[in-house]
Amino acid sequence: MQSEKINTIYNTNVKVINLEEYKYQKNLTLKLDNINDNFDQNTINEIVLWKVNRYAELNKKTLSLLNKIRKKDRCLDKSLTEQILLHLLGKNQQGIQLAMASTILRFKNPNIYQILDQRVYRYIFGEKLNYSLSNIHEQIELYFKYLEKLHLICEEYNIHFSTADRLLYLLDKKYNGKLNLKGY
Repeated sequence: MQSEKINTIYNTNVKVINLEEYKYQKNLTLKLDNINDNFDQNTINEIVLWKVNRYAELNKKTLSLLNKIRKKDRCLDKSLTEQILLHLLGKNQQGIQLAMASTILRFKNPNIYQILDQRVYRYIFGEKLNYSLSNIHEQIELYFKYLEKLHLICEEYNIHFSTADRLLYLLDKKYNGKLNLKGY
């Protein structure tokens, strides 16, 4: 157990970060941010490679569900999102866990979804991101809870939801960078 205090959004200054500092795979990030068409397997491959440098092939049903989300949508369709997550996280789908599923959703529509990242989670909740890999329904509820909290944080701190995951990631690195993500 670490004895250092975890900094959170509540005791640090969110205004000290400029999103220009976010340089993670800059060219691919820009390309993925500007996708306005339906996702196909190539799009999924690029997102997966962006996230963890591995390949995950989606079946046609999952891609069809995913493509029901439009870039111009602004409201979370909880039922559709749950269906998509059940397909992405199901036992018939290899290579995708909750962080990757949230990454796919984020690039599909960043105004509705954001990446469930361990740094962002720690910065918001002040604790380690921890969930059961075997309980898909628990994972889905965790993701919905995360999105709800993220919306509240964005409203309270005047943060654009579409870039919240990046901003809060950078803030956690700045304020908690020395802390081990694996255990505290």
